[in-house]
Amino acid sequence: MTRDALIVGINQYQGLPDLTTPAADAQAMAELLQSCGEFNTRRMPEVVDGDNQLAVGQQTPVTTAELQAALIGLLKPEGRAAANTVLFYFSGHGLQRTIGIREGFLATSDTQADSGGISLNWLRRLIDESPIKQIIVILDCCHSGELFNVDEATPTKKEGSTRLFIAASQAYEAAYESLDGDYSVLTKAVLSGLNPHRTQDGRVSNHSLVNWVSEKLRGETQRPIIEHSGVECILTRAEGAMP
Repeated sequence: MTRDALIVGINQYQGLPDLTTPAADAQAMAELLQSCGEFNTRRMPEVVDGDNQLAVGQQTPVTTAELQAALIGLLKPEGRAAANTVLFYFSGHGLQRTIGIREGFLATSDTQADSGGISLNWLRRLIDESPIKQIIVILDCCHSGELFNVDEATPTKKEGSTRLFIAASQAYEAAYESLDGDYSVLTKAVLSGLNPHRTQDGRVSNHSLVNWVSEKLRGETQRPIIEHSGVECILTRAEGAMP
């Protein structure tokens, strides 16, 4: 069973303020999914650190064209068998623009306030057309709730499929960094939720992650938007836990 993850954390921007936590958010997510989730993990931007290990670059840019190509390869692969499960995680700037219609964007390094970036409308259509059975999308950025404000407002219900979308904020809201840690508010909750060592059976499913994140952020100023459907999917498990 193939499991692929695309983990993106962008600190560096040309036309927007630089950020401090996305690269650390993404690196922690990548390490957890590799060690406990058996995911083949691609980092963006990817660098080799001082210990000769792959890491998310703190000062390396990611262009719109690069991220768009990576998303197409993840969700609509050609020339190879599609993975059974894919996970897309993004931490960085999110933008909202209104040109006749309101639309949300994931901001890449070359995004300007009035142009560029990954359209969330386009991303939603790509997901809806994807042959992948189990798709998890976690967006830790401002206006990420815009992903749900399109015509396909209900996760695609293909037989035997699983869809889980977690957005850090409403379409009109900002997302925040944590005041007492190294990660942003949503990522901190998701990382703790994905930790299989906190569970009695050593496993974390899509359903248990939803319950954990919802409870962790209950009462917070920033409340995530969560949309999910389909069958149970085990996301992480502790070593020795039954698959």
